[in-house]
Formats: sequence, C-alpha cells, structure tokens
Amino acid sequence: MLAKDFSDMLCALNDAGVDYLVVGAFALAAHGNVRATGDIDIWVRPTPDNAQKVWNALEIFGAPRRGMSVEDFCNLDIVFQIGVAPFRIDLLTAIDGVEFPDAWQNRLETSFGEIDLAVIGRRELLVNKKASGRPKDLVDAAWLESQNG
Repeated sequence: MLAKDFSDMLCALNDAGVDYLVVGAFALAAHGNVRATGDIDIWVRPTPDNAQKVWNALEIFGAPRRGMSVEDFCNLDIVFQIGVAPFRIDLLTAIDGVEFPDAWQNRLETSFGEIDLAVIGRRELLVNKKASGRPKDLVDAAWLESQNG
C-alpha cells in the first residue's frame, strides 16, 4: 500500500496531465524487486508546458512552493523535496545516464491500487542505476541484469 502522500501526489500529477516517470526504489519494485526506501522519486519532463502542469499539480497537492517557480521545473538537475523520510517525495528534472524522451518512449504503464502511473522501463532503469554508481544502485543493477528481460 502506498503512503497517502505518495498516492495523493501521483493522483495530482495524473489530474494535471503531467508527463512523469516513477524512478528509484519504487520503480525497482514495479519491476519485481522490493527494497526499503525513504522516499518516492518522481522524474518530470523538464519542458515549459510540463513544468506548468507540475506547478498545477503541486497546487492541487497543497505543496509549499515558496522559493520555487514554474521555470525551475524546466531546468535540469532540480530536486524538489516535499516532506521527510520515510514519506518524502522527490520531484526530479534529471536522472543519471538517461534522457527523458528515451525513457518516456520505453516506459512501463502500470497501476498501484486504483492509481495509474508511468514507471521507467527496465532497460533505462538499469542504465540509470549503473550511472549513479552508488553501492545500493549497483546491487539493484546486478539484480536487473540477472532478470534477463
């Protein structure tokens, strides 16, 4: 079961029509390997149109937006954090090793309960995990490689 804030954010993103991909440990779980995590990582397409949709979703969700602007979501390497672990939401405009258009084309569309969501595809997740190079990500990459799919 998703934490209420996670499901509320995903619903807000869906309602606002945001192009996003769930990445990180939740994406790994969608591909079959559940592990502990302190947040949900959501990668948003960094374009002006999508940035406005993200901004609208944050308003729907009720997130504090002080110090941020719509334009921030057009810039690469922005991480907007809401809350604290283990219920933190991270909105990202870039991830290591993968470009959004490629990942979007190969996304996994799935649902969690009654929430439809887009998850980074297995191949792009593997590239991202290897590119990040953190020990836990390299373990995740090894698992993904072992799945032959």
